[in-house]
Amino acid sequence: MELKNQLIKPEIWGGIECTINRVENKYRDQLEYAGHYTRGADIKNIAALGIKALRYPVLWERHHSTGAVKDKWNWVRNQLETIRGHNITPIAGLVHHGSGPRFTALNDNNFAEHLAKYAGEVANQFPWIEYYTPINEPLTTARFSGLYGLWYPHHSDAVSFANMLLNQLKGVVLSMKAIRKINPNAKLVQTEDLAKTHSTPLLKYQALFENERHWLTFDILCGKVNPNHFFWNHFISLGIKKETLYFFLDNPCPPDIMGFNYYVTSERYLDEKIHLHPVNSHGGNGQHSYADLAAVRFVQTAGLKNLLTEAWDRYHLPIALTEVHLNCTREEQLRWFKEAWDTCCNLKASGIDIKAVTAWSMLGAFDWNSLLTRDEKKYESGVFDVSNNVLRPTALAKLITSLNTNGTFDHPLINEKGWWRTTPVNNNHLNEKSIAQSLLIIGKNGTLGRATQEICKQRNIPFIAIGRNELDIRSKEQIEQVIHLYKPWAIINAAGYVRVDEAESDIEECFSINATGPYLLAECCNKKGIKFMTFSSDLVFDGNKISPYLEEDSIQPLNIYGKSKARAESLIMNSNPSSLIIRTSAFFGPWDKYNFPMQVISSLKENRPCKVADDIIVSPTYVPDLVNTALDLFIDDEEGIWHLSNEGNISWSQFAYEVADRAGVSKDNLVACSNDDMEWKARRPLYSALQSSRGVALPKFENALQRFFDDKIV
Repeated sequence: MELKNQLIKPEIWGGIECTINRVENKYRDQLEYAGHYTRGADIKNIAALGIKALRYPVLWERHHSTGAVKDKWNWVRNQLETIRGHNITPIAGLVHHGSGPRFTALNDNNFAEHLAKYAGEVANQFPWIEYYTPINEPLTTARFSGLYGLWYPHHSDAVSFANMLLNQLKGVVLSMKAIRKINPNAKLVQTEDLAKTHSTPLLKYQALFENERHWLTFDILCGKVNPNHFFWNHFISLGIKKETLYFFLDNPCPPDIMGFNYYVTSERYLDEKIHLHPVNSHGGNGQHSYADLAAVRFVQTAGLKNLLTEAWDRYHLPIALTEVHLNCTREEQLRWFKEAWDTCCNLKASGIDIKAVTAWSMLGAFDWNSLLTRDEKKYESGVFDVSNNVLRPTALAKLITSLNTNGTFDHPLINEKGWWRTTPVNNNHLNEKSIAQSLLIIGKNGTLGRATQEICKQRNIPFIAIGRNELDIRSKEQIEQVIHLYKPWAIINAAGYVRVDEAESDIEECFSINATGPYLLAECCNKKGIKFMTFSSDLVFDGNKISPYLEEDSIQPLNIYGKSKARAESLIMNSNPSSLIIRTSAFFGPWDKYNFPMQVISSLKENRPCKVADDIIVSPTYVPDLVNTALDLFIDDEEGIWHLSNEGNISWSQFAYEVADRAGVSKDNLVACSNDDMEWKARRPLYSALQSSRGVALPKFENALQRFFDDKIV
């Protein structure tokens, strides 16, 4: 890893969210959830991005053993050798938001010595490793474990916080001593949250306290916490012995690289008007009660540039941005990383020694929405998406590869302001520039068309939506005119003939709208170099399987509607193979009345009989999940046929009973019957549940149905 100042740009590093932390008596392992231990090609795919260094775990909790375990190092040795074989420098992490093996804890007075012993073992096993992070974010971990009680050992007081912080930092010092006995050239990359607290005037004193506390990890390691320091007397007042503090003055261990982790929530806002804010934000200091909130939603934040400049002015030590990640939609993830990259490039050019920007969460992360306190496997994707246990590169992978290869990256959406910078765009007032970079949505009045518009507004994706009055998709001439007029970067076809039974006697119309129109759109997009996405259906299958249909399964539609969709798939893939075709099933959404749950509720509320098939199995799909995931795949430049439906399969009658239960309406008028008794003109497959083998998974059906009731506005 080149540590000399480059002329302009920092390096790009990578990082894998690898937390093994303890909540009560249960350890939770992010890499186990992500499937990293069982996939053999992860490092090879990460290396293909062109990164120079990789923050990689050699975690104490995983490699500690009470007895002689002959092969406990074998797996991580193979991984580290693979990393080195790709000319990537590993930065070995030993504790990541953890508390160590069961025999110790952050409040154990011997924690530091135990960790140092393990660090020596690691250095002995891998004497060639040069860069170490013995403990990731010790101050953050001490807050969550000692001040807020979220993580083991679940204390909630200032004394515990102070002891846990100092125990960890002593562990860093002793670990580096143990490592340097074996490798004198070993270097410390110390990571910590890059935070800032803002407040109302009443709470200015608390904000000042927290803004000094934010720097404690580096102040202590650099030997700055002496009797004149802001926190010296505070520590003494908590019962911390002077010799504990003098240890750090006698054994300074300044980082070779200060690693800062900056998130959209790193800056906080304190407000005493707690009645205005959610209960889970409420806290206090014994003098005042207040809500602790993400500052970005309330006040002008300091921002990454100012905070990194403040860190440089305070320490004048080399800096790396060691975690850049945003749990959000794909275009926002691109905007967040690009903004951080541009900021660091500018700071480096101004003379600040910025070594690297780190693409964090290479494999995504689990349950950080609850700060790891709930074991729900709630997944957020990163540079790769492993939601279906398949390593799938996202648009972030293309961004990183392009920055490493060309120094630049361009995408029609990346220069739009992120949500942290602005409110959603008002698409009724597009200027000429935004029109030139807009997404064109065809079929604006249908369920999918309206939903796509709504989601694009939420995601700050500029769009133009047109309906059949503005465009007949069966006319190649009209398509070319519309493309010339709007100059879209991409087209989504949400138009379609959806009346399955009527299609049996309206064959020509069904095929012209569902097959000919999408084919002409795809063909024109191919000629113009415009991305194209359209939707297909589970009704392309015959229902003879007894397990969910995958993308590679052969199709055999039973009705005219299904045949029109199958014909469209064939025509589109032959004329424009880069098209994205989304097969979905039984979709329902919160923004219209014309879906199965709303029809069931309406019938039952009006005491009308509601006939539902009990022998047809489908995989219902919540429209917001469908559209959001489809847009992510579209931005990722995915191609071909993809199955998108919520996890789980259910009969139409079971679906109806679930809806009635959640709606609190009587089920007396629900009439479960066979497919034959439904009096449908068109045959339906008895089983058409969908599942993807291509590397994406939607939330479970039960979760989706609950959100439907939470979100519905009709």
